[in-house]
Amino acid sequence: MSVHIGNGTIEMTSMPSIVGFGSAVGRMEGEGPLGSCFDYVSDDSGFGESSWEKAESRLQQHALEQALLRGSIAESDISFMFAGDLLNQCTGSAYSMRNNGLRFVGLYGACSTMAESLSMASVFMDNGIGKYCGALTSSHFCSAERQFRFPETYGGQRPPSAQWTATASGCAIVGAHGQPPYVRAVTVGTIIDMGIKDANNMGAAMAPAAYDTIKTHFANTGTAPESYDLILTGDLGYVGGELLRDLFLQDGIDLGERYNDCGMMIFDREKQDVHAGGSGCGCSASVLCGHILPRIQSGEAHNVLFTATGALMSPTVIQQGESIPAIAHAVHISDNGNITEG
Repeated sequence: MSVHIGNGTIEMTSMPSIVGFGSAVGRMEGEGPLGSCFDYVSDDSGFGESSWEKAESRLQQHALEQALLRGSIAESDISFMFAGDLLNQCTGSAYSMRNNGLRFVGLYGACSTMAESLSMASVFMDNGIGKYCGALTSSHFCSAERQFRFPETYGGQRPPSAQWTATASGCAIVGAHGQPPYVRAVTVGTIIDMGIKDANNMGAAMAPAAYDTIKTHFANTGTAPESYDLILTGDLGYVGGELLRDLFLQDGIDLGERYNDCGMMIFDREKQDVHAGGSGCGCSASVLCGHILPRIQSGEAHNVLFTATGALMSPTVIQQGESIPAIAHAVHISDNGNITEG
């Protein structure tokens, strides 16, 4: 049974395994520094569909198919699927799942959704609920632009602090204790709102939430930055990443080279016009499932603290002058599967 420790951290006692994982991205992401890591890269941003929303659902299906293939898992063996995206009513995920026959739990955590869904799937498996549980999320540049800002054809100016929504998806399938990667603990975040109202500065809005969750995780688990090979956020980008470093430096903690952000990893800022880096819940999902989990599986990385961050606003409340509430959830993933007594 999972153990609740401290304030908001859940420790896994059976160390569930991520038995299958897959990633799918668009052309621009495939041309970035991690392009060779992704399982599926499409040259067609429409993915053969008639709308951007349908394209995003198709993107999710590609990531799910790759995860099932890697784990040699039958789709019918997935007991619960935890999935979400950036669109209203989680339509990207709902329409993706409508023909699968899977038991579907729709989640909305904005860009924090991959950590949220992986946390839920891991807790279910740690408590013996189901055979396999899936965590799946996505984002699509064109569908997100249409919903949160303007249609792509509008041609609006993007300030330097703006981030580029990744056309990407990641899927992780969690099963009983087996082979690495293992999920050792998760920390559920709390909403932090620092009064930022600029919807083109997501990094500044989300950095304090990442700081709060990571600091809470350290305190609850008795760990420190040195306990991890990699502390990975998604997606603070270059602006939010520097703010996070500064917040920890105020505590006398230097995150050093062990810290990185998915929004800074997925694109080449010098060669690709992405301003402050990547964003969208598919950004961190694809980086995790395409680049990080294989490194843990092979033993190249031993302990990773994956902290996905989300800005929980809508275009309506932003137009009403509201500030941007943010949240972050953390997942400790390891190649060490020693069972915790509990």
